[in-house]
This record gives sequence, C-alpha cells and structure tokens, in this order.
Amino acid sequence: MARTVGSVGTETADRVRQAALSLFARHGYAAVSMRQIAREIDLQAGAIYNHFPTKQDLLRGLMVDHMERLLSTWDHHKKAGISAAEALVDFVRFHIRYHTKCGEEVFISYMELRNLDEANFCVIEKLRERYERNLGEILAAGIRDGSFKIADLRVTTMAIIAMLTGITSWYRSDGRLDLSEIEDVYVDMVGGAVGMKENRQCS
Repeated sequence: MARTVGSVGTETADRVRQAALSLFARHGYAAVSMRQIAREIDLQAGAIYNHFPTKQDLLRGLMVDHMERLLSTWDHHKKAGISAAEALVDFVRFHIRYHTKCGEEVFISYMELRNLDEANFCVIEKLRERYERNLGEILAAGIRDGSFKIADLRVTTMAIIAMLTGITSWYRSDGRLDLSEIEDVYVDMVGGAVGMKENRQCS
C-alpha cells in the first residue's frame, strides 16, 4: 500500500521527535541544535522546520506528549471502589512501572523544565498538577477515613512524587532486585510516610 504525503509527514515528524528525545537526554537541550537533530536521521536541516518551527516547539511537544500519555494511562488504569490505602499502593506501583519504561521522557520532563519559555512552562506545570492531584485526592481520602496521618497534604504529595520519580535515575533491569521487589520497598516507604499499615496486596 502506497504511503500518502500525510503519512510520510507524520512519519518524519515522529522520527524527528525520537531523535530529539535521544539527543536531549544524552547531551542536554541547550547543547543540541536543530541541524544536529536532522543529521541524526539523515534529514535536510530545513525539513525539520516544516514540522517544528523552533527547537522550543520540539521540547514543548515532547513534554506535552509525555504528560498527556501519563494522564491518559492513569485514567484507564485507576480502579474504582477501593479503599484509600489500596489506591495509594496502586498509585505507587503504577507510577514506578510507568516511569521505569520511559526514562528518557521522564529525564527531559524534569531536567529541561528550566529551558521552557514562560508560556510553555505554564502549560507543562498545569499538566503536572493534574497528575499530582490524583495522588493528592487519594491522600485526602485516607485522611478523611483515618487510614493516613499526614501533617501537610501538599508537602506530602510532592515528596512522594519526587521519591517515586527518582527511581529513574538509578534503576537497572539487571540489578539486584527485580521491579516488583523494588515496588514492595517503595510501598513500605510511602506507607510509612503516611502512617499506613502494611498493605502490598493491590497491584
């Protein structure tokens, strides 16, 4: 089946995004030029601008795509009708599994925030807040039903997110513990942070 102009254009844009993702993760956004991205996929430098007018547009697109996929995946994954304690365990396991599968995206989404212009930063910050709100709602439910003892909801939410996301900086699939064992450790740490009794049953 012959490819249409539109399908070729989409394929090219996807190749540009993948090349940019890899280069930004390896060298940093500031050190990578549009010409270098084009060279990575044997593309004329000018052709990139048909899809991404600026390098800033490319960075914004990568971050938006990552956050929107994360939000969508969580929306399809989360379970209804479970307790706050079960929901917290489920969130911890979900966050770890998702983020260890997309280390480059996570790295860029956190390390390159400083390189977004103000308008794009606000877009990404709102998406991050939407995701963080899911955890905040679980913690708030646990406070209401007595499952959790939390001094400050916002600080605890941000601390847990930071702790869980930090796994991408050191996790290796061939390491001493497999991922499910690491999840158990994190479930215990998060549970301890919120005063929750041991609960590893939700997966």
